[in-house]
Amino acid sequence: MIELLRSPNYNFIGKRRWAYIVSAIVVVVGLGSLAVRGLRYDIDFTGGTLVQVRFEQPPSTAAIRTGLGRIQLAESVIQQYGDPREYIVRLPLTATSPEELTKRVTGALGQESTLGKFEIRRVEFVGPQVGRDLQLQAIYAVLFGLAGILIYVAWAFKSLKGGVAAIAAVFHDIVVCMGALSLSGREFSLPVLAALLTIIGYSVNDTIVAYDRLRENRGKYSQKGKPFAEQLNDAINQTLSRTVLTALTTFLATAILLFFGGKTLEDFAFVLFVGVITGTYSTIYIAGAVIVDWTQAVEGRIARRKKAVAKA
Repeated sequence: MIELLRSPNYNFIGKRRWAYIVSAIVVVVGLGSLAVRGLRYDIDFTGGTLVQVRFEQPPSTAAIRTGLGRIQLAESVIQQYGDPREYIVRLPLTATSPEELTKRVTGALGQESTLGKFEIRRVEFVGPQVGRDLQLQAIYAVLFGLAGILIYVAWAFKSLKGGVAAIAAVFHDIVVCMGALSLSGREFSLPVLAALLTIIGYSVNDTIVAYDRLRENRGKYSQKGKPFAEQLNDAINQTLSRTVLTALTTFLATAILLFFGGKTLEDFAFVLFVGVITGTYSTIYIAGAVIVDWTQAVEGRIARRKKAVAKA
């Protein structure tokens, strides 16, 4: 196995109070953005018609909106799609069929002389029921994933505390990623949902590796008598080379996708890019820190009870 760091001995758990402050700030900013700005949902979730148009010369958004205004669709969402000559137009739900709506859009844009020649490259229609169903399925996917993680970790490591701490780390990662989406104005789409589920798996996998090493260490004589915080800190340091190598290779792959993968993969790669960073961080400073403080609280309560019984 490649050993990037030889015998690291960093006091990660000792710095957890500062990490709590950083996490609280990031989570509050993310939740605040979600509350104020919300998420921009893709057509898959909102329903409507998406039209991808390629112009011969780069047009202005105002000219496209003026053209659409001829058919009372000036409120449509108009976005440049990578190339300056290519645009995505998201039309609201109407009673008109997709074919008829496409003809009307083509005619309206064709009447706007400043736009020049263009071609319709793609048309997608999603009905309102499908959009609502996808929103519910997205929520169920995340909730069932979290429930499965809680049950597995609690069963595998015989520790409900470990399961709850792992879920806290995953929740932290989801909030950070969705907050980043909201702050950057990116769309929540099916590929973004897939990226979020991937990050959930990535974050939990990293946490399980640290928990597994902790379980192995606690059976060794050298760990006897050590406080739980030191035991976990040792486990994190012992798996640090693996964590850094995994995070670094994943981070570089997602960075390449984000900056060179094109517009289609950009939002998907952005969530992975943010998620790899926060997923690695949360293993130590959310899952690790929470289980340490919880364990210390339980041990402190037991010690106080024994002391009270002894005095009595």
